[in-house]
Amino acid sequence: MTGSRVVALGHYQPARVLTNEDLAAMVDTTDEWIRSRVGIKTRHIAGPDEPVDELAFQAAGKALAGAGLTPDDIDLVLVATSTAIDRSPNTAARVAAKLGMGGSPAVMDLNVVCSGFTHALATADHAIRAGSATRALVIGADKMAEITDWSDRTTCVLTGDGAGAAVVEASEEPGIGPVLWGSVPEMGNAVRIEGSPPVFAQEGQSVYRWTTSQLPPLARKVCEKAGVLPEELAAVVLHQANLRIIEPLAAKIGAVNAVVARDVVDSGNTSAASIPMALSKLVQRGEIPTGAPVLLFGFGGNLSYAGQVIHCP
Repeated sequence: MTGSRVVALGHYQPARVLTNEDLAAMVDTTDEWIRSRVGIKTRHIAGPDEPVDELAFQAAGKALAGAGLTPDDIDLVLVATSTAIDRSPNTAARVAAKLGMGGSPAVMDLNVVCSGFTHALATADHAIRAGSATRALVIGADKMAEITDWSDRTTCVLTGDGAGAAVVEASEEPGIGPVLWGSVPEMGNAVRIEGSPPVFAQEGQSVYRWTTSQLPPLARKVCEKAGVLPEELAAVVLHQANLRIIEPLAAKIGAVNAVVARDVVDSGNTSAASIPMALSKLVQRGEIPTGAPVLLFGFGGNLSYAGQVIHCP
């Protein structure tokens, strides 16, 4: 095989919705303040009976159903997450067990925070190209509410919970373009999940300046590596961090004909889950033609980034 492709997607969000008005009753904020600064209206919050592996399992089941596959058809499970509490069994192993995988899949977690899904997608593509796997389940899942300081109005307005999943399989025609990935280690502390218990914190202005000034040429380079012009993109799915980051970045990429994912408005920042959730929703609504080029570009914690152009399933 010469490549791999995404054949199906699925997403899951908890039932509980937390509105800006709800937050205004908890901290010194208002709906207008939140919308004007980050563009978020609502976010979904998981309950105590919904750990990260449960969110991932729900999204994975939908992706498998969409692909018309059984769990035993998968030989690699990759879960991108930075909010799993337990270290072993890892989240991927727990998802495989919940799905009842009867084979012997490789199971790995990847912690690259907000760019975790695009890192995991590239890892699956590489494994399939190398002949180490034939079908992979790639999941981004995070329970950000569990690591949020709900007394900090600068961060608690951002976060939400959820999961998104993709089924990736070997293909004669590559449907996942070359990855561009990297980081800025000396600025890694700009986004943190530290301590015991762990708490999410960030230097918002530093992150904003980095994303809006340094990332546009990198995103254009992703398109160049894929042999696609920005104006040829059918959709742009960036990490759903903040609407004030997404819209300027999308504009600077030059994808003038593309649908721009804005799921952050309804879902908040769900870290590794944000890109697969947003993409799954666009596909479910029929907003991207099958086979059309889509730019995925994740960025955030570690000031890391990863992106690729895929063909829409």
